[in-house]
Amino acid sequence: MPKHKAFYISNTENKKQLLKQITSGQWFKEINTLKGAVFSDFTVNAFIEEETRHGQFDVQTATTNSLKNSSEGERKRALLQHILKSKPEYIVLDNVFDCLDVEAQTNIETTLTQLSQHTQIIQVATRKRDVLDFIEDIYVLEDGEPKLYVETAQTNHKHFTQALPQPYELDRETFNPLIQLNNVSVSYGERPIIKNINWEIKPGEFWQLIGPNGSGKSTILSLISGDNPKGYMADMTLFGIKKGSGETVWDIKKHIGFYTSEMLRGFKRRDTIESMIISGFVDSIGLYSYPTDRQMRIAQQWISLLNMSAIKDKSFQFLSNGHKRLVLIARAMVKHPPLLILDEPTNGLDDTDSQLFSELVNKIAQESDTAIIYVSHRKEDFIKPDFVFELTPHPNGSVGRSL
Repeated sequence: MPKHKAFYISNTENKKQLLKQITSGQWFKEINTLKGAVFSDFTVNAFIEEETRHGQFDVQTATTNSLKNSSEGERKRALLQHILKSKPEYIVLDNVFDCLDVEAQTNIETTLTQLSQHTQIIQVATRKRDVLDFIEDIYVLEDGEPKLYVETAQTNHKHFTQALPQPYELDRETFNPLIQLNNVSVSYGERPIIKNINWEIKPGEFWQLIGPNGSGKSTILSLISGDNPKGYMADMTLFGIKKGSGETVWDIKKHIGFYTSEMLRGFKRRDTIESMIISGFVDSIGLYSYPTDRQMRIAQQWISLLNMSAIKDKSFQFLSNGHKRLVLIARAMVKHPPLLILDEPTNGLDDTDSQLFSELVNKIAQESDTAIIYVSHRKEDFIKPDFVFELTPHPNGSVGRSL
């Protein structure tokens, strides 16, 4: 049987270079004569570029959509099937479980376990929990060279010791409940998505929204945020406003702070960390007006809480993905919105950054009146929601229940 290996790395490593070093046979001479394949976002992006430039659709998804118009989960499943058809003698797997629901993760793990009987697996993982059970040797990188990983005891060090900054407006309108969905159903054509959803969210509550891919999580978020036109036909009350009573989308959105890992793609300007946080007061991408003294003070308090005072004038773009997320959460929270939505916030984070992110989210839940909806396929050990709302697929549309 092949001997399988894994690299357990942080996001500070140059992953593209690492993949090249692995496939070159620089460290593992035995693969030099073998036919290999690389399962990675880099591979997916190369296929998407071919689709865009040449209309060439080499990878077929289950829904027959192009890769560009497919979800991250669909892309991963399609790429793995494409690779397996070529019958490689070794596969390099890069963060294979990101963006997949529990069932998809289990199916892929079963497939890879069977494959490991005759195909060499070299895994690259930023989360220790993702290392496959059949892997024999786990490596870390030291000075650019692989060294066998030795597990050490974890220290429980708190990073955010200062109090959460106060809201910009101390005398604010309050709503109870914040969100009320009453027997809400949504269908697209003859395709039912959700059926008779009843969900109430009160101020300060910390909810996790769970459910498999395609169960309607994004549909519910789009209803709550006012983006889904189906909401006008639903029995919903959002922040004291009966849906369909003449409100604008902005009447809803001004009460919501929103974070998704996809947001990182939208911030391409070289604004400073300080400017990024201040821009949260006006919900702009970039800072186009001079902030008030109070806005400056609150922004500086958030920067201090994040332990970034020494680098506040550094470009946001040069931060690690983990630290970018901390800044974007601060940007969403400067006004202490009644509701903070976190959509798959730990996707792509390594273990260190995931723990850091979780600590900040827990602090917001404990020290503010902001309610939180946290959406994730996977349980994070360090994020501690108070309530769970679960969507379960059904032929007539997903049903929901509070756990």
